[in-house]
Amino acid sequence: MARFENKKSRRSGQRADASAFSRSAYGSGETSTYRDHRAGTHAAAAGDASNPYSRTGHNSHNYVRNNKLAKKKARRRKGIIAACAVLVALVLGGAGAAFAYMAYLDNQMNGLDGDAAESLVATDNATDPFYMLLIGVDKSEARESSGKWGGYRTDSMILTRVDPQNKTVTMISIARDLKTDMGSHGTQKINAAYTFDGPAGAIKVVSELAGVPISHYAEIDFDAFKEVVDALGGVEVTVAMDIDDSHVDDKIKAGTQTLNGSQALSLCRSRHTYDKVGDGDALRTANQRMVLSAIMKKIVSSDIATMMSTVNTMVGYVTTDMSASYILGLAQQFAGIDVDNNVYTASTPKTSEKQDGVWWDLLLEDQWKTMMARVDAGLSPTAESQTDSGTGIETSHSGNGGSTSSTNQGSTSTDLSGLSIVVKNGSGVSGCADTAATKLTKQGATCETGNADNFAYTSTLVIYDSDDMKDKAQEVADTLGVGTLKKNSGTYKHSGDILVVIGADWS
Repeated sequence: MARFENKKSRRSGQRADASAFSRSAYGSGETSTYRDHRAGTHAAAAGDASNPYSRTGHNSHNYVRNNKLAKKKARRRKGIIAACAVLVALVLGGAGAAFAYMAYLDNQMNGLDGDAAESLVATDNATDPFYMLLIGVDKSEARESSGKWGGYRTDSMILTRVDPQNKTVTMISIARDLKTDMGSHGTQKINAAYTFDGPAGAIKVVSELAGVPISHYAEIDFDAFKEVVDALGGVEVTVAMDIDDSHVDDKIKAGTQTLNGSQALSLCRSRHTYDKVGDGDALRTANQRMVLSAIMKKIVSSDIATMMSTVNTMVGYVTTDMSASYILGLAQQFAGIDVDNNVYTASTPKTSEKQDGVWWDLLLEDQWKTMMARVDAGLSPTAESQTDSGTGIETSHSGNGGSTSSTNQGSTSTDLSGLSIVVKNGSGVSGCADTAATKLTKQGATCETGNADNFAYTSTLVIYDSDDMKDKAQEVADTLGVGTLKKNSGTYKHSGDILVVIGADWS
């Protein structure tokens, strides 16, 4: 399924035993290989072991940790003062001050290091759909201060497809115990990619797994998650069953309620609640996607001041390639999104198996390919929403992105199953080929998109090669709600059963 090749070689790292990432090791306080990959956090120069400030000194870990914490606290104090000053300027100074404020926020963001930034693939147009990787790490200031945690791992990995033009978002949780070939690191659980090679490693392994390019990355830790939720005044969710798990901070009663940051984090992290009723990891990731959807709903329904306040809260916590102004602009683009119907969720289809004393999640390859084909076409990962029978937790949400969903134009009753259609943009309107392909795939077609030889087509053409395809060509035109049928005399070269060239009459 891979559509591109990342030629960057892996950074070398010490091979770790797979058992270090087993379920039994999770949360136990065992250490693992770890490096801080945030830009600008490199510590003192190398020296001999007797120097407590040397990288090789026995106290170097404590020195680096305490130095980081001191810098973080100082930056937050300065940030609060600067933010207050800039907010006053905003009131008095208008657009110029707003620009200065965004520049201030951009300056506070934690950027990606070179390897991670080079792993990302830019989109052609600002309105094109893109994939981003959301990473939650099991890190917090309290854990760093304690000195008990020698390393951190990804608590959650969510591959997200964002379509600004159609205002749809798809979130797919990547099972953290997924058995994965990591080259020189050997066979590992997929969450080890971050531990070995940081964001660059996580981006590479998920991109290869899904067969899609990843354009953006965002990493958030426990503190950031709680702060964002609290900045929004909490989020409203429906908790399917009581959360009673000694591994998290809060106990939560079942029911619809507004959770604060600490409670929301406990809901997202609890898996032992479900030990006796189902797959704890799968149910936990379902809760994570539910909470993220609730956060999204709260943000996009907020006014600009609340949006800016939320972005301001994220500054200094989130590691990302995106600027604050880009994040704010994206939030504004999605203002008014129908989260219930246009946010789709699922997790990697898998089965679990114990091998040589280690639990692994094994990817169900055929189901995964089908899921990603739907996602890439703009559909929901599953044709229908799915609910876990033992708990009532929704494990996938199809919204209006299922195969029987209604569309804004065209017929929904045609059956294009098995039909291969090439859709070309001949109008120059960004995203029109993808939008047309989405309508066709909903009726069962397989589509390939791209640009036509020019953008001067005034009418949409539906081109078929032989008379026995004329009826299907008409069904394609009916589905799109526009299109002039034309038999190919050899002028048009394409690899599908039917060629569609979108013209200026497309709306």
